Amino acid sequence: MHKVILYQNKNLMKKHYNTKYINFSPLQAKLMAATGIALVIITSAFYSCKKNNNNNNSSTSGINKVNHVVVIYMENHSFDNLYGSFAGANGISNATASNTTQVDGTGKVYAVLPGVVGVPNGSLFPANLPNDIFNIDQYVPNDMITPDVTHRFYQEPLQIDGGKMDKYAFYNIPGSSGGLSQGYYQTSQLPLLAMAEKYTLCDNFFHSAFGGSFLNHQWLIAAASPTFPNAPAADIANPTLLANGNLTADGFVTPANSPVGTSGGFAVNTCYSVNAPHPASTAVANLVPNQTNPTIGDRLNDKGVSWAWYSGGWDDALAGNPDPNFQFHHQPFIYYKNYADGTALKAAHLKDETVFIAAARAGTLPAVSFVKPLGTYNEHPGYSDVTAGESHALDLINDVLNGPNGKDVVIIVTYDENGGFWDHVAPPVIDAWGPGTRVPAIIISPFAKTSFVDHTQYETVSILSFIEQRWGLSPLSTRDKNANPLSNAFNF
Repeated sequence: MHKVILYQNKNLMKKHYNTKYINFSPLQAKLMAATGIALVIITSAFYSCKKNNNNNNSSTSGINKVNHVVVIYMENHSFDNLYGSFAGANGISNATASNTTQVDGTGKVYAVLPGVVGVPNGSLFPANLPNDIFNIDQYVPNDMITPDVTHRFYQEPLQIDGGKMDKYAFYNIPGSSGGLSQGYYQTSQLPLLAMAEKYTLCDNFFHSAFGGSFLNHQWLIAAASPTFPNAPAADIANPTLLANGNLTADGFVTPANSPVGTSGGFAVNTCYSVNAPHPASTAVANLVPNQTNPTIGDRLNDKGVSWAWYSGGWDDALAGNPDPNFQFHHQPFIYYKNYADGTALKAAHLKDETVFIAAARAGTLPAVSFVKPLGTYNEHPGYSDVTAGESHALDLINDVLNGPNGKDVVIIVTYDENGGFWDHVAPPVIDAWGPGTRVPAIIISPFAKTSFVDHTQYETVSILSFIEQRWGLSPLSTRDKNANPLSNAFNF
């Protein structure tokens, strides 16, 4: 057997090694036959030096069967808000009065929920909603846009209230629709329901960092919070609470000793990068400087593993013509020095969503793809609806599954954060950054368990942990190092 392998590779040996070893004497042939295993190992090692975009490990067992990972990152819904009625999941039927009833800042139970205000369609909700969870569809169907609900760094821990889950309606910034926090959609009408039923739905998956989209996109790629040293005073928060539940100053940079025990200076709420694209109206002094901590992109680059971040509307935004619903703060890699304006890495790895669609259909996807839909299709209340967002996600999923790469892919559909929506499950306590509220996650793959509800505790950085395990990458922080790498979702 070893002789056969040896002679199959003889031409390659001749090409890459000294030709004097090709013509063997009888004694040399006997010696080589006796040491064939060593020669085969040397030849195989030579092969492994060649960059392989999809699989750096020659083993095809277990997790190494996965040659493509696709992360579709949606927006702003808690698990109960979308999948609270999913059969077999820990949903709203398990909620109790103690983790459902909302109270104000003093702990007094609301007689009725705070009003749903704002545009669009806030006026379609009654003014006297009972202090309970309620079905949104009866007032605004899931193909219409609802107002937004507060989802910010300092407010979310207050909403969670030590696991009581009873202040989501209270801690809302002025003009936000506090009472809408208690709404949920009919699971049976979700476009992604069939995928959740066919594959694995995770019902114990939490977004990694308290707050909104900006910070959780950072955690998706870096498992850490960005910093803004010497930020303008007007950008720095004062988290001291006022009687009405608002912060004294709700800036996007944390003050000293926030989180407790740190020097502060972390960028935690919506803000924009010094790199393009960013809103033209943003003052230069308020642009976040380049970050230098490592990202998952850096780890993949170090191993020669191909990857890309695909964003809806990217090309237009980069050309200075952003779609009205293009979200600049949903582009996490542009905050980093390695992907700054003019770098080769930015051009190589940050691409338009149309490029992803073409690659999925052609079977030329990189090993790791992050897909961020345009705001119109990301499910974010205030400018997107559930039907449009999930239908778009379903199209992306089918483009992959029906393409040549579908045979060895893992697709993870999850949400950046809960969007201010209530959930009845108290998040685990890990550190000062989170995790935050429970969000949906669907694992779609030929290797995923079928028709399965996974109750294992995961969080956003579990995605990083999975990628790191698959390609032998070093963790980015203690959070992804310790996160469960979706271990119970597959049948490898």
